[in-house]
Amino acid sequence: MAPILHIPVIVLAAIILLSSGLALFRLRQPTSMPLWMMKVYTSAISPILLVAAALLVFIGWEFSSLTTMLLGGTGALIYWYHIVFITRASETETGFTAAFGPQWEEQFPPKVRDRFLAGRYVLQLPKVADPVFEQDLVFYTLPGTDRHLLCDIWQPPNQISRSGLALIYLHGSAWTLLDKDFGTRTFFRHLTNQGHVVMDVAYRLFPETDMMGMVHDAKHAIAWLKAQAEVYQIDPERMVIAGGSAGGHIALLAAYTDQNDQFTPDDLAGKDLSVQSVISLYGPTDLSATYYHTAQHLNSKSALSQGEEHTENGRPSWMEKKMGANFKRLGFDKKVEPGMLAPTLGGTPDDVEEIYRLFSPLTHVHEACPPTLLIQGEHDIIVPVRSNIELYERLHKAGIPAVLHLLPQCDHAFDLILPKISPSAQNAYYDIERFLYMPIFKPVG
Repeated sequence: MAPILHIPVIVLAAIILLSSGLALFRLRQPTSMPLWMMKVYTSAISPILLVAAALLVFIGWEFSSLTTMLLGGTGALIYWYHIVFITRASETETGFTAAFGPQWEEQFPPKVRDRFLAGRYVLQLPKVADPVFEQDLVFYTLPGTDRHLLCDIWQPPNQISRSGLALIYLHGSAWTLLDKDFGTRTFFRHLTNQGHVVMDVAYRLFPETDMMGMVHDAKHAIAWLKAQAEVYQIDPERMVIAGGSAGGHIALLAAYTDQNDQFTPDDLAGKDLSVQSVISLYGPTDLSATYYHTAQHLNSKSALSQGEEHTENGRPSWMEKKMGANFKRLGFDKKVEPGMLAPTLGGTPDDVEEIYRLFSPLTHVHEACPPTLLIQGEHDIIVPVRSNIELYERLHKAGIPAVLHLLPQCDHAFDLILPKISPSAQNAYYDIERFLYMPIFKPVG
């Protein structure tokens, strides 16, 4: 190898190897947004990094560069280990077995099974047909105002037979930011090609409303979609509510409090607001634990914003340039620090302990809760893993079919980054597509 090329190749091999540390090791609070994003992206593109590292071994062999071979070989082995480790399945399959019986996979009819992913990682998601997509539909108008709550409806392609199932999705938000139709199109296309209808909800956020208002918006979404069941050819008894991060938190609260008057809007009193099941992707379940896990007792700002160069609105300047028009649409122009629980709930856990308990899904577990799927990365920098384990244990004790899947070496929002190739995202898809059908069958216990 020519000397002018030898050094850059070694540097590249070293960078690939050093990047593997982001995949393997857990970040600690306080940390920065760029470092967290680098970790999530590194895991998502680990198959590409594995191939790149393997190619460097070949290059080192061809040009007799032992250093290149060692660096590339070590990187390839680490990324191979990472991919295998995060797509392992035994504990999760045991969770399905405990919830739905030892023959749970055999309950799927062949026509249903054929639509599922063949494995927990398939290198690249299969190509799918284009769904029927309706954008910005009004599902509720706040009384006495012209404030419309909007949603998008994703329906199966015309050539796909319908399952009759509908999924109501609440986006991640830190209770403050983002919007519907952000990072979820691959997921929704995957579900619609299995015959499901998806309602993507733009619920109100802080400071426009509080957490109770967010739960009310979720319940208005449930009520609206049930009323539209005939229009969208869905079974009102086969509705699932799901969400990621703060959306998962609101989804759990809405699902567990369908008979709780305190969480029900006055105009929905007496309405059927039940759901068949609920799915939470790394949603907080104990808000006090989340407050301390994110070091909010030590910082006046969220840990993920520490050390950033900010604009006058408090966001990194590079973010505004990168996002363009989406910067305002997704709420990044707000002068509110995302994820901060004290302003959202009116104080710290010491100040308003009862409010933190009220809005923690852990508080609302009862014997009539719907079947629940909990998915989270073990390295989650935002939501403490222990609180999701505790929720699972309480559900199990109450006799509720529940599955908890903790993905090793994965961080918060792992499913939103390059899901077409991401091993962790595909592993989550594998669980979700199967879980959606499970409550149709008779649970054990």
